Amino acid sequence: SSLPPFPPLTLTISPLLSPSLPSPHPDHFPPARVMTQLCSALGRPPDVKGKPIFSVDIHPDGTKFATGGQGEDSGKVVIWNMPPVVREEDEKNENIPKMLCQMDNHLACVNCVRWSNNGLYLASGGDDKLIMLWKRAAYIGPSSVFGSSSKLANVEQWRCVSILRSHTGDVMDLSWSPHDAWLSSCSIDNTIVIWNALKFPEIIATLRGHSGLVKGLTWDPVGKYIASQADDRSLKVWRTLDWQLETNITKPFDECAGTTHVLRLSWSPDGHYLVSAHAMNNSGPTAQIIERDGWKTNMDFVGHRKAVTVVKFNPKIFKKKPRNGSSNKPSCPYCCCAVGSKDRSLSVWLTCLKRPLVVIHELFDKSIMDISWTLTGLGMLVCSMDGTVAFLDFSQEELGDPLTEEEKNMIHQKTYGKSLAITTEQQLSTTIIENPEMLKYQQQQKELLEQKNALASRQMAAPKMTNMVNGESFEDIRKNLLKKQIETRTADGRRRITPFCIAQLDTGDFSTAFFNSVPITGALPGSGLPSQISQSQTTSDSNAAKSVSAKLTQDPAPATTKPTEDTPNKDGVSSAVPTNTPLLTSPSRIEPMKALDSRFTERSKSTPGTTPISAAVRQSDLDRSKEQGPSKDLKLKEVQESSSDSEEKIPASKISALSKRKSETEGEVVEKKKKGRPRKESKQTLTAVPTTEKETLRVSAPPIVFKLPTPTPKKAFNMQVSSDPAMYIEVENELSAVAGCKLSRLKCMREGKEWDTLLTSRILTAAGSCDLVSVACEERTLSVFSASGRRLLPAILLGSPISTLHCASHFVMALMATATLSVWDAKKLTVLVKDESLITILSGNDITITQSLLTHHGVPVVTLSNGKSYCFNTSLCTWNLISDKQDSLVQCADYRSCLTSQEAMLCSGPLATVQGCGINAGRQAARLSSMPHAFQQGTTLAYLENQVAAAMTLKSSQEYRHWLLIYTRYLVNEGFEARLRELCKDLLGPVHNSFSSQWESTVLGLRKRELLKEMLPVIGQNLRFQRLFTEYQDQLDLLRDK
Repeated sequence: SSLPPFPPLTLTISPLLSPSLPSPHPDHFPPARVMTQLCSALGRPPDVKGKPIFSVDIHPDGTKFATGGQGEDSGKVVIWNMPPVVREEDEKNENIPKMLCQMDNHLACVNCVRWSNNGLYLASGGDDKLIMLWKRAAYIGPSSVFGSSSKLANVEQWRCVSILRSHTGDVMDLSWSPHDAWLSSCSIDNTIVIWNALKFPEIIATLRGHSGLVKGLTWDPVGKYIASQADDRSLKVWRTLDWQLETNITKPFDECAGTTHVLRLSWSPDGHYLVSAHAMNNSGPTAQIIERDGWKTNMDFVGHRKAVTVVKFNPKIFKKKPRNGSSNKPSCPYCCCAVGSKDRSLSVWLTCLKRPLVVIHELFDKSIMDISWTLTGLGMLVCSMDGTVAFLDFSQEELGDPLTEEEKNMIHQKTYGKSLAITTEQQLSTTIIENPEMLKYQQQQKELLEQKNALASRQMAAPKMTNMVNGESFEDIRKNLLKKQIETRTADGRRRITPFCIAQLDTGDFSTAFFNSVPITGALPGSGLPSQISQSQTTSDSNAAKSVSAKLTQDPAPATTKPTEDTPNKDGVSSAVPTNTPLLTSPSRIEPMKALDSRFTERSKSTPGTTPISAAVRQSDLDRSKEQGPSKDLKLKEVQESSSDSEEKIPASKISALSKRKSETEGEVVEKKKKGRPRKESKQTLTAVPTTEKETLRVSAPPIVFKLPTPTPKKAFNMQVSSDPAMYIEVENELSAVAGCKLSRLKCMREGKEWDTLLTSRILTAAGSCDLVSVACEERTLSVFSASGRRLLPAILLGSPISTLHCASHFVMALMATATLSVWDAKKLTVLVKDESLITILSGNDITITQSLLTHHGVPVVTLSNGKSYCFNTSLCTWNLISDKQDSLVQCADYRSCLTSQEAMLCSGPLATVQGCGINAGRQAARLSSMPHAFQQGTTLAYLENQVAAAMTLKSSQEYRHWLLIYTRYLVNEGFEARLRELCKDLLGPVHNSFSSQWESTVLGLRKRELLKEMLPVIGQNLRFQRLFTEYQDQLDLLRDK
């Protein structure tokens, strides 16, 4: 898509336009009014030769701009007043200063200056390998520039608040992220450093990948990517999610040489295009256009005769201005881009045109170094190595009508999704609040924010209050010091004056420049209302870290079936490495993640008339690390409430052959097992017997029986079953009694009190909680005692020997050796789960039980070696899957934008215990970068809905509330009004009483309407849902009045 060089019909304009010079003829003037101002005319005598200016940047409020370059013997940063550059009357007004402040702190040339998006900080980087952060100090009057022989005065006071040291070479470029969360810097040391802008000088990441001098940086509009260009003839795009390389583009730069001082690339405000600096096409210099969709490099800006040094996009997105008589059909939005080159020319392009809008030749005497647009998009500053800065002024007739922030945000939503799109204060200010309740809520948000800021200001000011002497503030003392001096006399009578260091005071926020003839309006970033973080109590027992293996055995049957080969289907997979991911808006270290391949489980289809012994499942061939027990961060009272597992671990395996049935008097299946791996041909399945006249001759498949390890009798053992209050159990077996009888003693100690009891059978295992103690004996009996030692139930005869015993609250769970499970309620003397078999979940090869626990609501939970966790639903009488460590939804879900702070993930409970601390938002770091937003949106919705349903199944009320609020925030952020309305409708219930209504007013002990009240402020944060907010707020008020 190469285009010929620029057409010759362009106008050469001298670097300085003076009223005494004749104006060009209007017919030959390019479609832009160019007004240049020499910095020498603003701040030094005209006969002094100017030093190079390497960078220029306009303040976000448009009142000032900063330049950086070479000083006399150091680097120089100068802050200039903008009105004298824009308006001629302000330039002639002697009361309006041209220069506001000059800083000579850099030890060498300054290569880059950049304002933060909120205007509070100015960052500068130079050849001294340092990055300095400047902040406005309190105004105490003009001061002369130190070391200057002229009458230059600093009208504003700026001081260095932080110095960032990491680079080992010259700092070439700086760039603030769109949310001011990060500051990026690049250097000739071939590295890019990402700084935590909220906690300087913390380093988030150091990006190493370039093999040449890195000379340019740019962020995409929402901070999802950062691009860098270097002398190694490459342009790299990095993901901010895990700070890994997204793509490396080299083809357009194969013919390039490192001839430019800088390579300042730029990203379009709509996010669709990334335009590089120096590139080559057919041996001609170009600015390469890189499309975000697939990172394609099919287009470029051509026409410059020397290498392109800087590209800068206009911050506004434009649309064509409708002309008289034209159709009302809306035009496609487009962007504006300025390109500067070593050939001293500047070109301005519109993405809707194939030719440049304007080209200005010989604007400077030397190469163009930097470009900066005003926030309105109609003004532009350009600096050069010849020490001059040019200002270009455009009109809306030339560029077009800028889109509103609402329209710009809609474009970002289409590209990045609603959760990442920036919502600005201007966008929200254009939305009319229709309801007084919503207005009241918005005012409450503002007041809470002001209170938070005031509290932070008081905390920052607290150390200054301690510096008061006799009721005189530090500032008063500082001013009084100007009136005093300490004098001493030497031996020869000469006077010596001791100098004072007068410290500057920071202003609370940024204040606009003085001496402006027009008011300045600045955009402040919006902020949300932090919601409260809930801490739920865990409901799981703790001592379940020991693994229990399932040994599969089969009851022998008559050999009337034909054996066939059954080969399990296996597939190798890799497990994900869980990490803790912080908030997107809070910069911190993010470790790279490993992507998890999708798993698919297939059931083998049964032939008519046959019953398969087991289904072949696809599972990992790799060794999986055993899941750890419940989190140590849980409260000891809730964690150490009881459980006992056998110490034996036997790998599960199928029997190799069918043998004759053997009667068992104790209900066990005893099978001799040879060591080693069974032969492949020994695996058998059952086939159907042909139908005969006597239907009673049909032989059915034998039932599957699991053999779990059982605890071995010990002479004595002790254990702690509860920590709040502390409760200990001691067991002594084989105590001698009268007539040679052997008894067992159970002794319990709690808060200095103790009790004991005797049993006639040896005690195998014990468990307890703060409410009861339970023991299982060798004769397959189970005894339950109160916390004071009173027997609550007669001895329960178990169907098979005990394998694991758990207690939580007033519930007792027994897992038998035959892989059956029972749960009793000792308070109500009822059974919740009776001899429920685990055969449903223990299907597959080499699957073991790695964890079992009982919640405080009597819900049994079993975790398997394949990473899946199940709980038994007593209402549905089914096993429900509540967690799967190999679930792809966990890897792809991204709901970090719905978390109010890092403490939001500290919600504890049985679900958190089962899933572990690794279940965090954003574990999909390696995939989200290239995943379509619609697909990622669907996976996040599915994951959050699974979490809400799992918390409800586990009867964990606090976790249910926690995930419900996260789910609500995601629906609000992504704009799912239908699901949000359905959720609100379910929580509100019928407004009028009806006997036929089946609506329950509570869920897990939580009042549904109270949950709705808690959700409404979340909904109120998005003004798009103000009518939904109003509708349900009014109905809740109506119910309250009733």
